Amino acid sequence: MSPNGLRFKAAAFVLVAALMLPPANAAAQAPSAMTDDQRVLAAYTRAHDAYLAAAAAYWSTIADKRKLRFQKRVHGEALALSDYVLTQPPVYTGPPKPPGAAPKEQAPPPPPVPVVADFLKAARQEYNFTPRRPQGDTEFKRAYAEIAAGAGLTRDQAVRIYGFEATGNGGYDVQAGLEYARPAAHAITTALGYNQLLSTNSVELLAESGATFVARLEARAALLSGASRAELENTIAILRRMIGFARSVPDDWSRHEALADTPKGLAIHAMNLDIDVGPLLQTQKLLDSVVFARREGYDASLSAAELEMMNLTGDGNGFDMIGMPAEWRGKVPTANFFQRRGYADNPVAQRHNTVAALIAATDATMDQEVRKDGAKTLAAAFPK
Repeated sequence: MSPNGLRFKAAAFVLVAALMLPPANAAAQAPSAMTDDQRVLAAYTRAHDAYLAAAAAYWSTIADKRKLRFQKRVHGEALALSDYVLTQPPVYTGPPKPPGAAPKEQAPPPPPVPVVADFLKAARQEYNFTPRRPQGDTEFKRAYAEIAAGAGLTRDQAVRIYGFEATGNGGYDVQAGLEYARPAAHAITTALGYNQLLSTNSVELLAESGATFVARLEARAALLSGASRAELENTIAILRRMIGFARSVPDDWSRHEALADTPKGLAIHAMNLDIDVGPLLQTQKLLDSVVFARREGYDASLSAAELEMMNLTGDGNGFDMIGMPAEWRGKVPTANFFQRRGYADNPVAQRHNTVAALIAATDATMDQEVRKDGAKTLAAAFPK
């Protein structure tokens, strides 16, 4: 190639390279070149990302302090107010999400929550069992009151918790989300009965207290004869099989939760509808909380609202609330006793966001619900 050709080719390369370079002031022009929509989106993204980071840090601290409190209790160490997070969860206060923001990936819808018909179907299919259901709710209330009183629960505890959990008029088969006959009503959890036991509660109670239930039912069967005795003995035989299934895994909530989601687990939950076994399950849930509090050194009689804290959040978290000094209750946020998702799904705990406020709100709801006919019927069923 001639020298002129080489110079032409070199010049061409320089021109192409120059055309590929951005203008010298491109970086300075970038922000002003953004459209209004882009600026709005950028402002939202910055604010929302900062909120998400703050929320993640907050809930991580909640979890860390909860573990610390547990360890201190195990070692008999006194808790301090500083062992709790004393600020409320972060709330997003930045600009609203703009219409142009890319939508988040939609998670698949959760499976439908099983309902009473599913529990009964599972009991038939898995154990060839149909619970002996009462003639009416009053019959179940009498059976429950007899068992609860015999276990040492007070009328006030049982009736007020029934009022709070089952609306004061709920039947023995009332399920969370279906308390009222509304066109759009749907089950929100498997929580069932006067104390709203989850299916996992039912599995766990059989694993831990099933032998006690069997002994009590066997003592009752010995006093019966004929068809009544045969029917109760069949229930006992089914109950033994269910206990074996519940004990097929270690005594751990997450393992019981996995069992509760199976057909056999749903069948166990149907026992809450049986007039012989259901009152035992419903009572034992509350009795376990009373025993837990005593074991932790809480000698005072639990008020209904205090007992409900344990029923609502689990014995460990509930006792963490009621076991603290009274002067702390107005300072400690309720977020300390929930997982992040559970707190987000609990508007009551968010509105009444300290321990004192939540207990007071629970008491106020109980005051209202115990005036209803269902609560009055349960109260009248307790021995005088």
